[in-house]
Amino acid sequence: MLDREGFRPNVGIILLNQRNQVFWGKRIRTHSWQFPQGGIDRGETPEQAMFRELHEEVGLHPEHVRVVARTRDWLRYEVPDRFIRRDARGHYKGQKQIWYLLQLVGHDWDLNLRATTHPEFDAWRWNDYWVPLDVVVEFKRGVYEMALTELARFLPRQQDHRNRYLRNSMRGREGEQVETSCDMPTRPLHFELPPGATFEPDPHHSYPAGNHLS
Repeated sequence: MLDREGFRPNVGIILLNQRNQVFWGKRIRTHSWQFPQGGIDRGETPEQAMFRELHEEVGLHPEHVRVVARTRDWLRYEVPDRFIRRDARGHYKGQKQIWYLLQLVGHDWDLNLRATTHPEFDAWRWNDYWVPLDVVVEFKRGVYEMALTELARFLPRQQDHRNRYLRNSMRGREGEQVETSCDMPTRPLHFELPPGATFEPDPHHSYPAGNHLS
């Protein structure tokens, strides 16, 4: 389904975890990474298409996410001829997209790349919010930048867990009871993550008490 200018209506999905990192999927049997996205079928609204693609590509249902925001208007990119099938050249020009910012309210284990018999991704990871701009294919980079920039002001505010840890440590040294954080994973204090990496603790592993993620 193309519009009069040759652009196919499409939705893009920026999925956040609780650290405001974004879901980044590797297209099956390739070395190409991207956000989930897909075409809008005839008769669908953009939001209906977004929830359908969310399930088809990453296995999530509406109850697993919270819709934070969406772009106001269509964002367009043209696809170079070498990426267009010969029978579509002269008709198909590119994509016009509505982008959605979602926050995962479920768990990492709710993600399922094999939710359908035609998977789009064969691997995934969490990345810092702006990292995709450095690695996305060039002809999509402008749209990614516009979507990330427009939606960045809606990012949920993060608590300063480092300051809370320092306050708790001071209380412990003063002989007061040290508070523990139930909403943060634990790890040894000497463990340092590389830039853009994420730490997902094994739920079956017991970590030493008092070792908090800084």
